[in-house]
Amino acid sequence: MIRDCGALRFTDAAAKAHAALVQRAAAVLSSYGADGEVMLADAFEGAATDPRRASVLLERSSTPAMVRTPASRQTVLRYSDGAGEGALAALLASAARPGAPIAADPESLSILALAERIAASDIPVLINGPTGTGKEVLSRFIHDRSSRKNKPFVAINCAAMPEAMLEALLFGHQKGAFTGANAASEGFFRAADGGTLLLDEIAEMPLTLQAKLLRALQEGEVVPLGATQPIKVDVRVIACANRDLPLEVEEGRFRADLFYRLNVFPLALRPLSERADDIAPLAFAMVLRHSAHSPWIADETLDLLATHSWPGNVRELENVIRRALVLAGNAPVLMPEHIAFDRPARLISEPVQTVATGDSKLSNIVQISESRAILATLDACNGSRVAAARQLGISERTLRYRLASLREAGIEVNGRAVGGRR
Repeated sequence: MIRDCGALRFTDAAAKAHAALVQRAAAVLSSYGADGEVMLADAFEGAATDPRRASVLLERSSTPAMVRTPASRQTVLRYSDGAGEGALAALLASAARPGAPIAADPESLSILALAERIAASDIPVLINGPTGTGKEVLSRFIHDRSSRKNKPFVAINCAAMPEAMLEALLFGHQKGAFTGANAASEGFFRAADGGTLLLDEIAEMPLTLQAKLLRALQEGEVVPLGATQPIKVDVRVIACANRDLPLEVEEGRFRADLFYRLNVFPLALRPLSERADDIAPLAFAMVLRHSAHSPWIADETLDLLATHSWPGNVRELENVIRRALVLAGNAPVLMPEHIAFDRPARLISEPVQTVATGDSKLSNIVQISESRAILATLDACNGSRVAAARQLGISERTLRYRLASLREAGIEVNGRAVGGRR
């Protein structure tokens, strides 16, 4: 867990700022048992713990920066405002292990805390969510927190494999089982024996193979192509889907018995646009992943990222950050002018007239409906963001970002700029 280097008293404002920042980060990371260690480098003298043991070394500086030492995998995090969003986001990103989930949104943290509890059992898990929301990252998190963590984690994409070969790839085959089978293959199930098998895009699996998958799950055994005897396997299955599986079952494209076998514990990941608090730490994590000199992200840039609709979710965020790093060159800070979105967010300032002109694409209709709902609810709550957010079922922070987007589109409420009253 995140901790400082000893039970020492803080005697000045700088030290208190250190302590407050670490406490905020600790509250986030401890909510789902994330590991990490932070040392407060200049908050006190004579620390008992060797600074080299810290994964993140905190320093107060007038020039914010992240400096990662590849040999020790230590990040020196220099910040100017311990109460700012940037400092917390950078600390969360710096403290995360490679491949680990990074989150600050309350619902995201709740899902991670639930996933940690699920990891203690061997029950199947079905993860739903749009493409690019981090379903594989969550699957690996469950595996890494389970008793199977030292065994294989095998991830396969059911849509990426040729249908004719999918059965052989999953269950294995014997030599000569079909034309071109010049050697035997164990298949993904046996490759994952003792560990976890991730079946991504499970809705793309052919119906004929779904029946064989169901038997493998029920009996804990597979029959390789060309074999006559089943082989026992000990595999935990995690399935992911970006389609509505109950609807797929209703329309006959997915077996009901397999759905209920997989749906023992469902988890759902929301689009990134509905997880506004996750955007900043994810952005800093992308910077650390893709840049050797790891520039800081300006507050204005974080505000700009927060107002985007993110149709491509986390994958699009990664594209945007990688593009920004190229545009910024060796600049020490990523500024708004370095940000180029895959597809600019579109907000409709005149919803009724837009529909009337025939621009009735689903994305536009959704934006129109959202704008109307936000404005109507805010008006009904006499401009109170707290009350409006409660009625809309979103956080006040998310509402604030939505209102910022409306303000950028030039929309006003009752003749005044939106977002002014709490």
